[in-house]
Amino acid sequence: MTQLKPSDLKPELFRKITKDEAKAEKIERESLSAWADIWYRFRKNSFAMAGLYIIVVMTLFALFGPMIVPWDATVNDLFATNEPPNLSSWNAHWFGTDDFGRDLFARTWEGAKVSLLVGLCVALVDLLIGVVYGAIMGYVGGRVDEVMNKTAEILYAIPNLLVSILLVVVFEPSILVIILALSITGWINMAWIVRGQIIQLKNQEYVLASRSLGASMWRIMFRHLVPNAMGPIIVTLTLTIPGAIFAEAFLSYLGLGVQVPNASWGTMIDDSLAVIQIYPWRFLFPAFCLSLTMLAFNVMGDGLRDAFDPKMKK
Repeated sequence: MTQLKPSDLKPELFRKITKDEAKAEKIERESLSAWADIWYRFRKNSFAMAGLYIIVVMTLFALFGPMIVPWDATVNDLFATNEPPNLSSWNAHWFGTDDFGRDLFARTWEGAKVSLLVGLCVALVDLLIGVVYGAIMGYVGGRVDEVMNKTAEILYAIPNLLVSILLVVVFEPSILVIILALSITGWINMAWIVRGQIIQLKNQEYVLASRSLGASMWRIMFRHLVPNAMGPIIVTLTLTIPGAIFAEAFLSYLGLGVQVPNASWGTMIDDSLAVIQIYPWRFLFPAFCLSLTMLAFNVMGDGLRDAFDPKMKK
């Protein structure tokens, strides 16, 4: 390697290089926030985005689908019973009709409204109870954690569906009763998820600093700990919804859910099973929408899991 002599160091070697702002490559950009980075990773998952789009479409049809056609989901038309799907005109029965001549298109989206409402409400109840219960267990620890954890284990040992059936039988079936029945033990899984996250986070430096400054237990839990555990919480919340949707459909299938003439995917499937070989469309549309909605939520939940924690990606 050639060694430079002091005499070789001429001033022109150290001249300032001018920068052409118009042609220079721009390498700087505004840094992404944590949530923007999560959304960026989520968008990279094509299956998760497909699930999100399906959920959005299903929600829009649940809200506005019955308004598209001139038929009421609960009105009988005995002159149009068991008609096959017909897309010939605006006034036709696009999904066909049932034994009482009720339009299946309107009833399918009324059923979607019920299923999505139950799924979201059950998930929110599980979120509220599970986060508070789990945060207390994880942060307080000791004897309190042991007693609360044992209580949760006892409740978890009781079959959730059995409890739901008993409550719906005792009380008059309604959407509110179904939501309460499915939420009695459904929050426990959320509580355990939150507990585990709080135990991992409560000895972090920022928590110890807040504690030394005199912050209350509630402020530390819900100002510092729970926000930093939002990833697993949101993923668990997303995966809770399809379970609640299926449970509602199953209760309605057993005749313990939404009562006729109101529509539900479960009641529509139940009504169609006896004639599935003769009028298969009566089973096809509600069963397909139910399966597609549950699949979309599950796929989106998996995508959120990977977005919040790429290390968990399989």
